[in-house]
Amino acid sequence: MAAKSKKLIKKEMELGGRTLSFEYGELAGQANGSVLARYGDTVVLATATSAKAKEDVGYFPLFVEYVERLYAGGIIKGSRFVKREGRPSDEAILSGRIIDRIIRPLFPENYKDEVQVVATVLSVDGESDPAVLGVCAASAALMCSDIPWDGPTAAVQIAHASPNGKTGHDLVLNPSRAELEFSDIDLTVGGTKDAVVMVEGGAHEIPEKHILEALEFGQKSLAPITKLIQDLADEVGIKKQEIAVDEQAQHVLEDVRKFALKPMKDLFEKKTSKDEMNQATDELAEQVYKKYEGTYQKIAMAEALNEITKEAVRELIIKDGKRTDGRKMDEVRPLHIRVGILPRTHGSALFQRGETQVLSIATLGSTSLEQIIEGPLGEVTKRYLHHYNFPPYSTGEVGRMGSPGRREIGHSALAERALERMVPQVEQFPYTIRIVSEALSSNGSTSMASTCGSTLALMDAGVPIKAPVSGIAMGLFTDGKTVRVLTDIAGLEDHYGDMDFKITGTETGVTAVQMDLKVKGISHTVMTQALEQAREARLFILEEMIKVLGKPREELSKYAPKVTVVKIPTDKIGTVIGPGGRMIREITEKTGAAIDIEEDGSVTITAKEEEGLLAARKFVEDLTREVEVGEVFDGEVKRLMDFGAFVEVLPGKEGLVHVSQLSHEYVDRPGDIVKVGDKIKVKVVEIDDQGRINLSKKVLEKAPEGAPSGERTDFGGSRPPRRDDGRGFRPGGSRGGGGRSRFGGGGRERRGGFRPR
Repeated sequence: MAAKSKKLIKKEMELGGRTLSFEYGELAGQANGSVLARYGDTVVLATATSAKAKEDVGYFPLFVEYVERLYAGGIIKGSRFVKREGRPSDEAILSGRIIDRIIRPLFPENYKDEVQVVATVLSVDGESDPAVLGVCAASAALMCSDIPWDGPTAAVQIAHASPNGKTGHDLVLNPSRAELEFSDIDLTVGGTKDAVVMVEGGAHEIPEKHILEALEFGQKSLAPITKLIQDLADEVGIKKQEIAVDEQAQHVLEDVRKFALKPMKDLFEKKTSKDEMNQATDELAEQVYKKYEGTYQKIAMAEALNEITKEAVRELIIKDGKRTDGRKMDEVRPLHIRVGILPRTHGSALFQRGETQVLSIATLGSTSLEQIIEGPLGEVTKRYLHHYNFPPYSTGEVGRMGSPGRREIGHSALAERALERMVPQVEQFPYTIRIVSEALSSNGSTSMASTCGSTLALMDAGVPIKAPVSGIAMGLFTDGKTVRVLTDIAGLEDHYGDMDFKITGTETGVTAVQMDLKVKGISHTVMTQALEQAREARLFILEEMIKVLGKPREELSKYAPKVTVVKIPTDKIGTVIGPGGRMIREITEKTGAAIDIEEDGSVTITAKEEEGLLAARKFVEDLTREVEVGEVFDGEVKRLMDFGAFVEVLPGKEGLVHVSQLSHEYVDRPGDIVKVGDKIKVKVVEIDDQGRINLSKKVLEKAPEGAPSGERTDFGGSRPPRRDDGRGFRPGGSRGGGGRSRFGGGGRERRGGFRPR
């Protein structure tokens, strides 16, 4: 490890209205390289460390970690029992992947030491993206180390909105959160001063030309950042490690090339399937191992065979203008599409393109099932989720199955980004939506098959998406003179090619892009050609998808939960919840529905059956609405008092049927007419100035002939004078001689009626 300077070295510049700075020499001095990067009040510490590889694993062992700390945003973990940060969030994993994809292509091919790059988020201001700053910090740490690396690189975020918040065509560098909210593009562009190396982002159905403009704008914005990093590295002045040339590897490669290059190229000329090709290459490998057994190690011969395979594929495509499966350069593989193939799921679709096959399943649920994501900026929720699984059998291999890796999470995010802007707002479609894509067979771009299959699964589930989305993966092969742009790249073309450019979109425009380059830049002409070929392929696939299912189904699956939303006044939220949640529990017990209440008064009701849904909705509406004079209810007798019966007319709302209003006949005791639990029809005859509800049963019944006249005007009926029968009631007075009441009985207020003193 090279010696470190103890002097603090700092470089800074103004970028997008904020100060960007890099500091070297104070923190993490035992790493090969460490830099503290700051943009606004967002701070990231990046370290780069190397070690001799423990064994030859056959690939470059680069490990990139992006570490989020909740203290960066002044947050303590919400869990009651666990306060330490747990496994990395999906967002952290995706941020780490972005750094990896930008820095990995710039390591020397013959460098095999283990390298670990760690970007730790120390502070976030909510405006500057820490992932973008993490790329710049990682680049600076590598440049200020002795690790061989052909940098510097940098990254920027590009938006496409006007300053006043209205959608427009002004490109914005490193936008604020407010600017992103109104932007129809959100792109992360990474690369060197000369070339874009990686692109990641989403868009609101915008034309390809605007994507191209954003990429060019991003490329130009990288140059001043890479210059600042280079200036820092020059002043630090650490010499890079020298890479020893493996002469034996050169001898192995030359011998294997002489023996296997032509036979390998002949295999591709035969245009066999992936399985047949694997079998043929395995047989050729065995011939190589047998010929050079005892001369070279098997692992060295395997590495040489991999290089020979790459040479054969590239020579076939670049020099001969032929693809390994015989297709034209702009030809999409044969499609096979089915929908509704799983009987009990809410929506399902099978999308197959060549040997790549993906099964996508849509599941609908209550909005209460939204995913809660905890990060340095607090909690956010997601109601549209896309998950992707890539089991070993999809490539005909045996392997360990466990939690999703970085590749699965990355493919999930890309397919999710492709479709999320097409999903209706919660006000239009009050469901949480989860898509799971199962990669059943893989030979190139399962992520784009996931996008197409998920579109169909959503429509099969009856989700009213704005428009169907398809996707395609584009490739590039070039030797610096000849350029071949390939549509719908297969596995070998992806592995040995110079570009993997995935574009998704609708008939109108692009919704997501992801691009990785292995060459140092491509021309404007090549990028334009790639986008145009992608558009044509995308529209072709869309047309085939629409032939199978042209629009979302009119009705949801009978197995999908039923959901409705009721808007209530915010001051009634407590009424619906009830003391200690009693009222919500009662609704759930009686109807089987689940209730979820938002702070704005939106009540989401979810039930398996329509009957339970409607019953719960009525329950909530009755709880929160006002009773009006003249309404008639089928109420339930809840309590009996000497002076009348309390009847529940709406959930939690009772009114008093005074004894004089129970019958046209004289009633001595309320219990002579009704019992607790009886259902009786009553009419609201008065709501007093204190909100107490007075009811009448007799006004809904025909009076018998000869009934006494002299009806009282306040209740529409009459009541004969009552004797003092030992209960303390006197004609026209109150018990014990208290003041008069409307009902002839004194008392104090209690829940809409009176109780005797």
